Amino acid sequence: MDIAIIASSRHPIREPFAGGLEAHTHSLAVRLREGGHRVTVYASGDSDPALGVVPVCPAPRQLDLSEAARSDPSMLADRFVHDHHAYLSLMLGLRELDYDVVHNNSLHYLPIAMADALRAPLVTTLHTPPTPWIESAVTCAGGRVPFASVSQATAVAWEHAITVDRVILNGVDLARWPFVARPRGDYAVWTGRLVPEKGPHLALEAASAAGLPLKLAGPRPDPAYFEREIAPRLDGHEYAGHLSHCELAELVGNARVALFSPCWEEPYGLVVAEALACGTPVAAFDRGAPREILDPGSGRLAPAGDVAALARAAAEAIADVDRRACRTRAEDRCSHEAMVGAYVEFYEAVAA
Repeated sequence: MDIAIIASSRHPIREPFAGGLEAHTHSLAVRLREGGHRVTVYASGDSDPALGVVPVCPAPRQLDLSEAARSDPSMLADRFVHDHHAYLSLMLGLRELDYDVVHNNSLHYLPIAMADALRAPLVTTLHTPPTPWIESAVTCAGGRVPFASVSQATAVAWEHAITVDRVILNGVDLARWPFVARPRGDYAVWTGRLVPEKGPHLALEAASAAGLPLKLAGPRPDPAYFEREIAPRLDGHEYAGHLSHCELAELVGNARVALFSPCWEEPYGLVVAEALACGTPVAAFDRGAPREILDPGSGRLAPAGDVAALARAAAEAIADVDRRACRTRAEDRCSHEAMVGAYVEFYEAVAA
């Protein structure tokens, strides 16, 4: 098939990834191409060139607003306006291109709202709970755009607005997250974006309560949050930085347990699948999708926001969970082969 993937205009699709969405997009594009499909990725121009990336907004279409436009009372934040212009330029440019299917894997509303302008059918993956702009576009699109969601929890969160056509769990490349039967470390690990909704401050408190040093890794897009909530809690713990894939796999694989502490309705939680692939058991707040990935053989769930319960769950996971069972769970539930195969079936059904 000839497939276009619409990705982020802000965050490059390359290592070290800004988040799970960028890692997912990279894996999907690479595996589709390896499967013999022609893939064009519309993303930030700083993305991995091996993906065959076309910038979402090429240089001639970059927006340079006049002083009159900027001084208008209706002027919104620069980031919003530039994102709007980037995706508007992209969708207008895609009107004349003959793809078999266009996959909207972005978090922007315009691909959904302008789907009818394209020659090719457009499918959208819902990666988050409802947001106002995307919900507006979804409402206007009615039933004309097919939707997938990354979990049943996300599908339920959207059911007031649309019917999700398919639930396709995100997958990980199991070969790039090697199994570690005997971890060398005596620590817990937390990975992801260090932002309030991911709750790393609560993971630090839980690790302290469990008597475990915690190593955190990931980008810090909210410096004020890091200085206010993370830095004061690092005594006895460590922030390892924003790591490359190889460094991250080694850190996760050699941990005794991975903590997952969402403070929102977590739409998926790719880091849970990555930890299981390494054989590292997971202790997680039961909020959103983690219960769709974990089972009693691979981790423990704690009531959302209950730090003491998360500490107990971590201790139980270390004592009772077999690492080989974690790897088997990842193979059965979280492989990128299963994810890509499900998307190809979805594309074929829509294109037909």
